[in-house]
Amino acid sequence: MIESLLVANRGEIARRIIRTAKRLGIRAIAVYSEADAHLPFVAEADEAVLIGPPNPAQSYRNTEAILAAAKATGAQAIHPGYGFLSENAEFARTVESSGLIWVGPGADAITAMGDKINARNLMAAAGVPVAPGTTDPAADLDTAVAAASEIGYPVMVKAAAGGGGMGMGVAVDEAALRTEYDKVRAFAERMFGDGSVLIERYFPRVRHVEVQILGLADGRVVALGERECSVQRRNQKLVEESPSPAVSPELRERFLAAAVRAGEAVGYRNAGTVECLLEPETNEFFFLEMNTRLQVEHPVTEYVYGVDLVEEQLRVASGLAPTFDPDALTPRGHAIEMRINAEDPKRFLPGPGVVRTWVEPAGEGVRVDSGYTEGNTVTPFYDSLMAKLIVSGDTREQAIARARTAVAGFQIEGPKNNLPFFKELLENEEFLSGAYDTGIVSRMR
Repeated sequence: MIESLLVANRGEIARRIIRTAKRLGIRAIAVYSEADAHLPFVAEADEAVLIGPPNPAQSYRNTEAILAAAKATGAQAIHPGYGFLSENAEFARTVESSGLIWVGPGADAITAMGDKINARNLMAAAGVPVAPGTTDPAADLDTAVAAASEIGYPVMVKAAAGGGGMGMGVAVDEAALRTEYDKVRAFAERMFGDGSVLIERYFPRVRHVEVQILGLADGRVVALGERECSVQRRNQKLVEESPSPAVSPELRERFLAAAVRAGEAVGYRNAGTVECLLEPETNEFFFLEMNTRLQVEHPVTEYVYGVDLVEEQLRVASGLAPTFDPDALTPRGHAIEMRINAEDPKRFLPGPGVVRTWVEPAGEGVRVDSGYTEGNTVTPFYDSLMAKLIVSGDTREQAIARARTAVAGFQIEGPKNNLPFFKELLENEEFLSGAYDTGIVSRMR
């Protein structure tokens, strides 16, 4: 097993990785920016290194500073968490060429899945269902218009290098396409340094369902069930649950088989997620993208399958067998995760500030992965996620009941937060029925 691990991230995910590392007897090393000096993950690490000012480009995305910290502390491996450098193939290659262990998939897999058009084509060749769309970038507006005419409106205009719900627009006709194409292309060039755009069929009523995969050290790829991720604002997730209330045993078998094929197609190792769109009326699903990293919502899978995914990541990176029997994966119960963000609960606009009160709920089936505590400051430099509230139960109904109690017991004063939204959601008939889709939040507003 790896003996020392540098966590190239911050907040709740750094704290969560450090927790597992220390449980396994691995020396946990944190890196932090000046803005994060007083956050819990820094204090809980065995060693912590200041790597720069608040600006992520000068700290958490500063590859030279992170590698220097690894060298200075004698780190054996680097875990990137999610976001920042986690899906940066060049960084993964640099880590490995420096003689360090990269706790994630190989750089070739990251590269293959990082371009949405290339990923679509690879998945189609592997027999994974993909939505109707372009197989090459729409190089200009006329090409995009011709492609949309063939696919049929409405269409989604997407940045090929995008991710995290960014760089997308919907066009219901040619006039809208002309506007969205220019807008997405400009955004993609500014944010990702790549203005490539693809055109896909847009499904007005659709569910977002993903499958957790794990590429093992022996070369096998296994699937650890699905997660429902349809409660979203601005194409970004707010709530995830496992198993999905929309997925029957037969559909689950098809989902998991397709996800395994997706991983095998790129020789996948370590943890990853195959994201799909599910059409509720037909039960057809289509490949959306593959996230070549640990997901924010991984705890719901941990509850349902009884595994620690960070431990499994470390075992794969160390060349060790998993703690579980890959041929006997059995889901049990139900789990729901709510992302507690520093944002207005109505318009979901960021609301940073000093945390004056922070009281976490507790009890059976309740887990809180938090990045902050009382006295900390939520700054505007990073994502608004403050904590993840995860609840589990023997049934979905029990998990929802525990979620209501946990949300009511979570006390945060200072930054704006979206706890009131979750109180509303947990009483919403559409959500309670399980028959919801990605439009649920907009219908609530």
